[in-house]
Amino acid sequence: MSAAAHKRFNTPAGRVFDVVNVLLLVGVGLLAVLPFVYVLAGSFATELEITTRPFFLWPSEVTTASYASILSSGAFVRAFVTTVLVTLVGTTIQLTLTALMAYPLSKVDLPGRRTILSLVIFTMVFSAGMIPTFLIVKELGLLDSYWALVLPMAINPFSLIIIKNFFEQLPHELEESARIDGANELQVLRHVVVPLSKPVLATFALFYAVGIWNDYMSPLLYLNDQSMWTLQMILRQVTASASLTAEDLGTDVPPPAQGIKFAVVVIATIPVLLAYPFLQKHFAKGMLIGSVKG
Repeated sequence: MSAAAHKRFNTPAGRVFDVVNVLLLVGVGLLAVLPFVYVLAGSFATELEITTRPFFLWPSEVTTASYASILSSGAFVRAFVTTVLVTLVGTTIQLTLTALMAYPLSKVDLPGRRTILSLVIFTMVFSAGMIPTFLIVKELGLLDSYWALVLPMAINPFSLIIIKNFFEQLPHELEESARIDGANELQVLRHVVVPLSKPVLATFALFYAVGIWNDYMSPLLYLNDQSMWTLQMILRQVTASASLTAEDLGTDVPPPAQGIKFAVVVIATIPVLLAYPFLQKHFAKGMLIGSVKG
């Protein structure tokens, strides 16, 4: 910070602004965190405490009955494992296809480049809609298939544009050196472009993963077999039920009616929270670098 800027913010008005700014941000942060803390506390609370106390941040009696009911549920465990596998495979496929399309579009001498980019931007404004997409998935024979959860969203236009812009800013001399050494385009992409693009690729890997993990409409539309349901379908079934039975969760023990709803939400949220810290160092850099050039 320059001396002039430091002097400006070191005035009484500047200090008041700092205090108000900090208090405002702390308040906004609490509004975002408190609901999750309440859900987390409710997942360890007894049924009596949940029904009698309207709000609490720490249970008076800690119990793991809700988690025991969930982990003993074959339907929940199967849905959780399915969602993890679909997320990992889907993120890999979507990120790979996006990079493979973004790389040639980053070359200004590509024939038909403007037309292709215009079509990509067109899809950002106008989408086919739910019914035409469903009919296409049906005609391709993807109903009751996990591919229906991945392929219709394989390339996100916004992600494609940002990654393309990032590729355009990479030093062309490095690519030319690789070509002189005998590398083809795929080798240049794999050994030169991708290692230099970790920030933007990590950022959109997180976006793709969160999108697949939280996807509810695709399983609802394309998966009729309940044994193939993902975690979000189970989450909807649990939270929407007025009262849960052992049959709902595929267990022999009647589950706690309210606590299990909190526990399911916590388990569905934790994997995303655990993944974010590993990608956080790339997140801001990837978003900023790829978006400054049109």
